[in-house]
Amino acid sequence: MPPIWKGLAAGLIALLATSAVPAHAAESFAGKSIDLLIGAPPGGAKNMPGAAGARVAGFISTLAPKDGTAIAAIMPGAVMGPLLDEKAEALFDATKVLYLGTANNGTRICVSRKDSKIKTFADALRTKAVFGGVSTNDSTRSYGYMHKKTSGALYDVVTGYSGTAEMALAMERGEIDGVCGWDWASFKSQRPDWLRDHNANLLLQVGLEPNPELTRMGVPSVFDFVKSEQDRKVVELVISQQVFQRSYIAPPELPAASLETLRSAFDATMADQQFLQDAENMRIDIEPLPGGRVQELVQKLYSTPKDIMERARAAVMP
Repeated sequence: MPPIWKGLAAGLIALLATSAVPAHAAESFAGKSIDLLIGAPPGGAKNMPGAAGARVAGFISTLAPKDGTAIAAIMPGAVMGPLLDEKAEALFDATKVLYLGTANNGTRICVSRKDSKIKTFADALRTKAVFGGVSTNDSTRSYGYMHKKTSGALYDVVTGYSGTAEMALAMERGEIDGVCGWDWASFKSQRPDWLRDHNANLLLQVGLEPNPELTRMGVPSVFDFVKSEQDRKVVELVISQQVFQRSYIAPPELPAASLETLRSAFDATMADQQFLQDAENMRIDIEPLPGGRVQELVQKLYSTPKDIMERARAAVMP
């Protein structure tokens, strides 16, 4: 599994045995192991990729043990997919799974290789280009279309790639000009050489609030390019998913005491100095939100007015 998720799993298990969690934790989880299922590549015994984590969320909701010994890591697309795509397969109910927390409420970017004809996002408004994408419920696809429709960008979105790693290789080969919807933290972790050697054009930063690091680098905000106030509302709705960028869930039927234990362990992990040092070494940002707050945000998203939702659905589709 990816190092950051492996680190979280180890941290949760270690902290369940310490005073950092409620006293009943030792009794609830004594002698037990916790399986952390990953809803993303690369493959492995605990990886169940598909639909931005919706597949693994479906497993957690139905077949997984309901005692807290099976939890899952999902991506925002698993939550947003049913909201933004009426044809999305309903693999789980995002309002009923229990959120342990999110490790990162971050920023996404549009990026191109240095040798691309698209040097700035303004270039994409006047020059034909090709941007890559993954599949339904993936941010590289939905953000690619959203930016195109709300800014007037001229690029075409070509989907079918397995992930950002494959799209990075396609950019190096000149098959595509760029990618939108790439998590900034993941980009820094996956392609540190592009930043170090100045081989990337950071075209756009996408977040409800400016990212200080990207702002210092002179990367413009997505809101600099939206065409109207209605487009702004659509963008705000779609990118609100970034508030729960690396979320962890448990089954709906999990007993309240076990949920409290896991949430406390999650919060303690997010404050653990060794965990934070490991994340820094891997160039991965940690900006956590507690599980209760994530639960509230998901409920709010699913109560969005119908007219705004319909405009947002149109924006992220071909």
